[in-house]
Amino acid sequence: MGRDIDHLHHVGHVVSDMNEGLELYRRLGFRITPPAYPMLSPREGEPPRPFGAANTHANFRRNFVELVSCVRDGDPERIPSDAKLIPIQAPPEHLPRLTEAIRSTVAKIAACLARFQGLHILVFKTPDADAAAGRLSAEGVRHGGVSAVRRPVDTAQGPRVEALRFVELDSGAPEGVGSGHAPEGRLAIAENPTAELLEARLHMDHPNGAVDLVDAVLCVARAALPDVERRYATYLGRPARADGPARVFDLDGSRVTLVADTDLKAILPGERAPALPAFVAYAVAVRDASAARKILEENGFPLRVSASGDIFVPAAAALGAAIVFREVEGVKAG
Repeated sequence: MGRDIDHLHHVGHVVSDMNEGLELYRRLGFRITPPAYPMLSPREGEPPRPFGAANTHANFRRNFVELVSCVRDGDPERIPSDAKLIPIQAPPEHLPRLTEAIRSTVAKIAACLARFQGLHILVFKTPDADAAAGRLSAEGVRHGGVSAVRRPVDTAQGPRVEALRFVELDSGAPEGVGSGHAPEGRLAIAENPTAELLEARLHMDHPNGAVDLVDAVLCVARAALPDVERRYATYLGRPARADGPARVFDLDGSRVTLVADTDLKAILPGERAPALPAFVAYAVAVRDASAARKILEENGFPLRVSASGDIFVPAAAALGAAIVFREVEGVKAG
C-alpha cells in the first residue's frame, strides 16, 4: 500500500449556533478566528445577504479544528458581532448554479445536525493529492477527483488567499447525503499548504497550549468494526494496530482510532456514541496538560480522564464532541 497520507488535516465540529460554538471554544482555551459568512445576492439586482454555511478555525502549525454552522435566513441576530462578511461575486448567468451548490452544502450540514450536533468531518493530509487520488482509484475507492478551492487566510503580512487541493471520499454514502460522505460523515484528503503559508498564519498561540490535532476517534457497531477497519486501511494506505480494545492507524505524529460502541467507555469513560457510526472525539497535543487543566477547571468544565491518562471534556459539555488534551513529549509544533 502507498503511504501518501501523512497527518490529520482537520476535523469539523458542526454546531447549531455559531455564537454558542465560539463561546465554547474560547472557554476551552482556543484562539478562534472571526467566523466567515458568505454573502450572496439571491437574485440579480438584490443586495447580498449572509447565505450558506459559516465557518471558523482553531489553527495549529500543521492543521486545524473547524467550527461549522448553517446560516439561517432572516435571523441577523445569530450572526456574531466579529463575523467577516465575504461577498461572493458571480455573473448573473452563473448565479442559479452557484446558489444551488450552496444550498446543497447547507442541506448536507442540516443532515449532519439532524443526526446529532458534534463531529461530522474528517480530512486527512497528503503531500500529493494527485498521487493519493490515483492510488484510491486503483484500489476501487470512489472519490470525486482532485478539486481546488481558494480561501482567505489571516497572516502576519495581512490577508492572503490559500489554494487548497483536495479529494472527496465517498464510500457507502447514504442516499441523499452526496459525495464526500461515508456513513460517519464527510471524508476527504487535502494537500499540504506551503510551509511559508503555514508559518505565516495567525491565531496559533492558544491559551490552553494546544499545538497540534493528533487523534480522531470513530465509534462503530461492533459487528461493523472489521469492515470499517478495512475501509480505513485502504484510505490511509496502512494497517491498523491493536491498542487495548481499539484499533489504531498511526500517521506521522497523529492517529485515527476506531472503537466498537461496546468498548467506547473503556477508552473514554462515561462517553456514548450519539449514533452509529459517529466521530465521537478528537485530541489535541498540548505543551503542558496541568496548565490546560487549570484553564478548563477555571472555566467550569467537568473533566474526566481517559484510559491512557489524558484529561478530556465530555461531549455533553462540549456541544456533542469529547475533546481530549494530550501532553505529548517532543510534539511537533511546526
